[in-house]
Amino acid sequence: MSSGPDTVPASVSDRELVLTRIIDAPREKVYRAWTDPELLKQWFAPLPYTTPVAELDVRPGGSCLVVMRDPNGNDLPNPGVYLEVVENERLVLTDAYVRAWEPSGKPFMTIILTFEDEGGRTRYTARVRHWTVEDREAHEKMGFHEGWGQCADQLAALVARI
Repeated sequence: MSSGPDTVPASVSDRELVLTRIIDAPREKVYRAWTDPELLKQWFAPLPYTTPVAELDVRPGGSCLVVMRDPNGNDLPNPGVYLEVVENERLVLTDAYVRAWEPSGKPFMTIILTFEDEGGRTRYTARVRHWTVEDREAHEKMGFHEGWGQCADQLAALVARI
């Protein structure tokens, strides 16, 4: 069996959800939309949700706090820590920590984002790895494919304008 970044053992793949899109913009723009707080606020939450807060310390070990607000005004904070940052290529972040290596109360996922050049367009892949199969199933039932898909559409629309 081969190994490498694209080979996922079954023990991981049964806990993973993946979304891939070709976005008609260079990867620098797509990466910037993930790392510039003002841009992230414009596309991150699936409408009619909004993103009033985006605090991003984009470096390995840096913390992030993204708050989504539902249509009733309830805030849904999403704290995390960046594990890996490769400019314009890859971001890895997790909610296993809330800041400065302080463990979260309930780790749920690690997000691996890749931005691959496709001749001036971007192959955008979001891999979301969950701690348990039950967490993955719960995320799927919460609407992962629809929600992350809608956000990818919003991301694509934003980077077409910037």
